[in-house]
Amino acid sequence: MSLYLYELVPTTADRGGAESAIKYLDGRIRDAGGDLIETQVAAGATRVFAIAEFSGCRAADLTGGADEAGTITGPHQVRLVGAELSDIKAVRPTAGYLVEWDLPADLDMESYLARKKANAPRYAQVPEVSFLRTYVREDMDKCLCFYDAPDESAVLRAREAVSTPVDRVHALER
Repeated sequence: MSLYLYELVPTTADRGGAESAIKYLDGRIRDAGGDLIETQVAAGATRVFAIAEFSGCRAADLTGGADEAGTITGPHQVRLVGAELSDIKAVRPTAGYLVEWDLPADLDMESYLARKKANAPRYAQVPEVSFLRTYVREDMDKCLCFYDAPDESAVLRAREAVSTPVDRVHALER
């Protein structure tokens, strides 16, 4: 089984637009033989981040044409780090914040994983923040890191503690 990231910009930036986009995406993924694992909606419903699972290494390309759901990018194959897929499927957890990091061109997956493992204990320096999971694009373009935290500044302190850059931070709707 392989995991894929889809990013959506709903046609309308409101809860209804995000829900319609998710429903549309879920239907298209199911029609293609996949399973929508999780969706996270940015505050203001301006973006939706979705993870889908497909058998093998072929995901549905949903980017063709303008859809009533909005603009869809992906699929981008991702690797889950810091959590078990079975736990995510069972609980369908929500996060408070998502951090996007555009990975440097010279960083490979092995080095990324070693760095993450070495730095992870430093999260203890910011006990009010819980690191939940990361999805790393297999093409090493970027990663999405999910946190539970009281506010954005706490997330930024946690990222500083693990010496990891931040390109974009999204508060997520719960």
